[in-house]
Amino acid sequence: MIAIVGGGAAGLLAGIAATESGAKVTILERMERPGRKMLITGKGRCNITNAADLAEIIRNIPGNGKFLNSALRNFTNRDICALLERNGCPVKEERGKRIFPVSDKSRDVVDTLVKIFLRQGGEILTDVRVTKIACGDGAVQGVCFGHTQFLPAEKVILCAGGATYPLTGSDGSGAELAKSLGHRIIPLKPSLVPLVSDWPYCEELQGLSLRNTGATLTAGGKKIGEDFGELLFTHFGVSGPMVLSLSNLTQKSLSAGKEVELVLDLKPALSMEKLDLRIQRDFAEYSRKQIANGLGALLPRSMIGVVLDMAYIDEEKFINQVTKEERQRLGNVLKNFVVPIVATRPIGEAIVTAGGVDVKEINPKTMESKLVKGLYFAGEVMDVDGYTGGFNLQAAFSSGYTAGKYAVASMQ
Repeated sequence: MIAIVGGGAAGLLAGIAATESGAKVTILERMERPGRKMLITGKGRCNITNAADLAEIIRNIPGNGKFLNSALRNFTNRDICALLERNGCPVKEERGKRIFPVSDKSRDVVDTLVKIFLRQGGEILTDVRVTKIACGDGAVQGVCFGHTQFLPAEKVILCAGGATYPLTGSDGSGAELAKSLGHRIIPLKPSLVPLVSDWPYCEELQGLSLRNTGATLTAGGKKIGEDFGELLFTHFGVSGPMVLSLSNLTQKSLSAGKEVELVLDLKPALSMEKLDLRIQRDFAEYSRKQIANGLGALLPRSMIGVVLDMAYIDEEKFINQVTKEERQRLGNVLKNFVVPIVATRPIGEAIVTAGGVDVKEINPKTMESKLVKGLYFAGEVMDVDGYTGGFNLQAAFSSGYTAGKYAVASMQ
């Protein structure tokens, strides 16, 4: 018997891999149905994986991506696509090599994986909270759940997730189970999470979404990261895909006590010189207007007052009265729109958890614990985290499949 703790992406693939070989497998899921977190990924569309090659996938998993090298080879991005398509869930590729179900419904992905597992003879127990992984003589013996129930098992695969989106079942309990068995836990912190700013303009810009924007992240005045894409101003600060991708670096720098700033380039396609020429053309066209009414072709209406304030230009000033120095200050603000960052949002709002079981205590080829025989790990419970774009789900699929495959192999 193989017991799998957690019925998310990693747990389902571990179950599918193990039942392929005819093993008896039970998934214990604490929620009322498996795959709850998968249902909300990709804004409900489920960004299944990414079509990038292996090296690029590893680069996009900055949190111990190299540790997953063998697992990513065992079960590739092509393998998860083929598995879904063979079972009636066709997929498609979109911008950034992101892979989604053709239906744009995450439920179709979850339902397909559950169907495969059950068809191969697997069993799923829902509304079940595992309280202990029982061990004896350095090896697993089964799992305890409920008040007095015990499921004997020769192998246990821990796929209980991280500590993000606790309403989906990820509440950090997986790390606690591993810790109780002697494993070192890297402190759990938010990754892929919105950022908090004490900058008063954020609330003024709340709801404004920017596309095709460049961003440079600085800590202590030094550049530590950059990205390009979409950003959303909120009442607490900033969010959006670009912000999420930079949030792990932000969290580490803030923890180190460094001053962090997000520097936006609102006109990344233009050099400073070309931008100045563009501003001069607009100024020539709207020379008799007040400057607040003459920047509509350059900026969203809600940003104009903020930008002028940052450039120290009176918004009631007529364009034909704007000095060269003021115009240059305006261009500098457009290319260096600084948003100070003071914190990340709570871990419960993060898409992914950084931290977890120390990967140095896990065999990277099999996902088996180096401390407890018969105990395997997969998914977000491990200290592994990646950027947006399908990389975190692929890490879960690959590590889950590997754990399931080798858990069976060691029983034969």
